[in-house]
Amino acid sequence: MTELRGPVRIVGTGLIGTSIGLALSRLGVVVELVDASPDNALMAERIGAGSRLVQIEPQLVVVAVPPDHVGAVIVEQLQQTDAIVTDAASVKGKPLFDARALVAKPEDLARYVGSHPMAGSERSGPLAGRADLFEGATWAITPHENSDLDAIELVRRLAVAAGARTVELSVADHDLAVARVSHLPQLMSSLAAGTLVDAPAAHLELSGQGVRDVTRIAAGDPGLWTQIVSANSPALSGLLEGIRDELDRLLIALGKEEATDEVTAVLNRGVSGAIRVPGKHGAPHIELVPVLVTIPDRPGQLARLFADAAASGANVEDLRIDHSPGRPVGEVELSVKPASVDQLVGVLTERGWAVHR
Repeated sequence: MTELRGPVRIVGTGLIGTSIGLALSRLGVVVELVDASPDNALMAERIGAGSRLVQIEPQLVVVAVPPDHVGAVIVEQLQQTDAIVTDAASVKGKPLFDARALVAKPEDLARYVGSHPMAGSERSGPLAGRADLFEGATWAITPHENSDLDAIELVRRLAVAAGARTVELSVADHDLAVARVSHLPQLMSSLAAGTLVDAPAAHLELSGQGVRDVTRIAAGDPGLWTQIVSANSPALSGLLEGIRDELDRLLIALGKEEATDEVTAVLNRGVSGAIRVPGKHGAPHIELVPVLVTIPDRPGQLARLFADAAASGANVEDLRIDHSPGRPVGEVELSVKPASVDQLVGVLTERGWAVHR
């Protein structure tokens, strides 16, 4: 068995690289931090992600640099060390293609195995790093045909050490999967948010939780996302063409006097897709009932609500908070299984909360 003993060299101390360093350091694994920005490496070191001064040959190198540079850094690390090398890029085809162009023969990449931790944040940089970022997350491992079995196993152990569950995919399958579940949603969110740029202030005052949900991830770094979607253009283009066709059909339908059937078909397809998204802990989607609670915008109110919800014995499966502009109150949506609704509503009502079902 290939044990993860370290040292682990992390090249790139942004959100992902720093978070990997924090996760490994808390387990006692020696981590070396390398970054083209000395300030980033120093900040990652100061928050406990590792050290810039490790002199021991690494067992494993994790490349966590911007997508355009991943392939070159992979080959550089393979040539400079005898370590197994992985990367954390969100696209796997382009790094492998770039790396192959820089080596003499395919076997030179035997110590390289691609990987992708499916975790992140709208925030970036080392200060956004968290030791628990990968807890319960999925970590894709994408070996190529020349990857050594020991290299694949060591990368798997890295993911498990960080708290993730692993799934092995081909490079092509991975890139199509992330185009569907990550890159396309990012572009859809950006397109929706873009319609707000020239909106009158009076329109924006009507904003509710729906627009916040749809546009939340549009706040991601445009420079980084340009690299990501460009690197995955083959998979993403096919999905966008499908969206374009659906939009054309929807526009035609909306131009008719009677368009209910066509519009309903689009909405029904959306429902069918939404329920296929796995629930928490990767479990199958389950139907939940939202219980809406009006909450004063004052310190301590959320804590009191959570304590009262816990006292009901109902398990809150999900929640969200709506901060409507101009209102002195907010609305908390507590999602529970159908069998728990009555007990939750009963206890919250008894304790003075304004509850809506």
